[in-house]
Amino acid sequence: MNFQLNNIPQRTEKPRENGLTMVMDKGFSVRQAADFMEVGAAYTDFVKLGWTTALIVPKLEEKLAVYREAGAHPYFGGTLFEAFVVRDQFDDFLRVIEKYRLEYAEISDGSIALPHEEKCEYIAKLAQHVTVISEVGSKDNTKIMAPYKWISLMKAELEAGSWRLIAESRESGNVGLYRESGEVRQGLVDEILNEIPNEKIIWEAPLKSQQVYFIHLIGANVNLGNINPAEIIALETTRMGLRGDTFHYFI
Repeated sequence: MNFQLNNIPQRTEKPRENGLTMVMDKGFSVRQAADFMEVGAAYTDFVKLGWTTALIVPKLEEKLAVYREAGAHPYFGGTLFEAFVVRDQFDDFLRVIEKYRLEYAEISDGSIALPHEEKCEYIAKLAQHVTVISEVGSKDNTKIMAPYKWISLMKAELEAGSWRLIAESRESGNVGLYRESGEVRQGLVDEILNEIPNEKIIWEAPLKSQQVYFIHLIGANVNLGNINPAEIIALETTRMGLRGDTFHYFI
């Protein structure tokens, strides 16, 4: 902090195991990535290169280097894994992970029909090479899973070797955990937290109201994902009770 203010909730320090922030890069240039890291490096733990943008973004290796040098872990969105798997190119996906020296990789099945047992097999295989983050939930807003199903899938993926679970919402914040309006499915979240340790979950929360909900529910050190890079400072002040939405939470 630039000056002293008392009674601020204690934030975990990097490298963090909890209180993680995952930011969504939807196609930054190298210069934009550097500008973002100048402001947000201290508050950013992971940068996800959204969906399949890693395939076509210019100067990919240079951009990954910017994030690494700033202390943020870059990884490719789970849709890229799905794009390889649906084309029967999983071994090629492994080679891409190795080529770009990624330490983390995301596995998801939000866009393809992948039997869950097979997904867990991919998690186990990939965990032999990198730290796996797996995403639970569909990107299709017509597919609404019952809470017991979420819990069953999450437990199986942790057992298969996932380090953290991402609870799906898309970058729009209106599927999976949320209703079409963006409102949190509170009953679902409560049931998940009864069975799964909160530190194992990264809650996708692209909207401010969603971030506020989880900070209120779990605290300043809740794991949050799909954060807009432009909102990284705003989110950190929200975590610390220094914004109107959370001003009275920690006093």
